[in-house]
Amino acid sequence: MGKEFKSLPLTEVRKKIYHYCAYQERCHQEVRDKLYTLGCSGNQVDEITSHLIEEGYLNEERFAKAFAGGKFRLKNWGKIKIELALERKGLTKNCINAGLKQIDEIDYARAIESLLNKKVVNLNEQNLFVKRDRLANYGIQKGFEPELVWRVVKEMIR
Repeated sequence: MGKEFKSLPLTEVRKKIYHYCAYQERCHQEVRDKLYTLGCSGNQVDEITSHLIEEGYLNEERFAKAFAGGKFRLKNWGKIKIELALERKGLTKNCINAGLKQIDEIDYARAIESLLNKKVVNLNEQNLFVKRDRLANYGIQKGFEPELVWRVVKEMIR
């Protein structure tokens, strides 16, 4: 069984969607999905979405900046993982690039070093090659660029 689709009066839908957008930054796709779950038709979804854009409630570049900054600072995601998540949300390359520019390069380098330093402490592996490989895989899974991860790993484990 899927989600139950409600059918609310249009004034109630507008009130809910304004609150939904004011609570945190949203991308167009999230808003469209929410409107459909509130029982709106395709024409209503288009009309309400364009109205939200005109009034400044929806801005995909602003969303990309907030999303990228948040995922980097709070979840220690690398740029690759952030970029893929934004692509899945249907954002344009320009919006994605604007979001990624929010991440300071010095903070980014510090983050990968800190992340790998925390992980290496918990690795109970005697074989240095296996230890390096596991550590590098962890950094790459977090979305950091493989070249950067390997450079840091090789400095840490000689």
